[in-house]
Amino acid sequence: MLALYYAPRTRSVRIRWLLEELALPHELRRVPFEPPRAMFTQSTPSGKFPVLVDGDVVIFESGAILEYVLERHAGGRLAPPVGSALRGPFLQWVHFAESTAFPPVGIIVWHTFYKQNAAEVPSVIEDARVRALAGFDVVERALAGRDFLLGEEFSGADVMMGFTLEAARVMGLLGDAHPNLGAYLLRLESRPAFQRATAD
Repeated sequence: MLALYYAPRTRSVRIRWLLEELALPHELRRVPFEPPRAMFTQSTPSGKFPVLVDGDVVIFESGAILEYVLERHAGGRLAPPVGSALRGPFLQWVHFAESTAFPPVGIIVWHTFYKQNAAEVPSVIEDARVRALAGFDVVERALAGRDFLLGEEFSGADVMMGFTLEAARVMGLLGDAHPNLGAYLLRLESRPAFQRATAD
């Protein structure tokens, strides 16, 4: 059985949500979140969240876990097949969610909640805000006239992006300038698997 090292409000929510969408049996290994003073300080096999254990395979990084689960356990669900026209856009959005859209949000979270010095570094916060909004503008345009990132079908890319946008909303980064993102988040939050994954 798959085992997921998990703490609420961390990137492990992405993987819990994915496992719920796929109805894959799994063990949730709840670990208290430790406010980080440095990287790799959590009480998990890698020192961070999430970590997935699948037999002898122990893997971290939410995007890598998502791709691994979809390839090995999803039976073709929630991802376009390799070689299809949508495979490239799928991979693009999976990686955009974490490597482009999330980093500036993470900077704001780091200085606001963990270092608690946001007022002392206003230029850093403003630069992160500008970069975050530029990234969200890209997603806003991509969602025009479609329900999900790939069109009408929900995919693992939406799992990745959904968590990023939830974090952005908590930090006050989404508003009237992004109506498509607001409607998109409502669609994601209405999914029963999302509700189960975020119940705590």
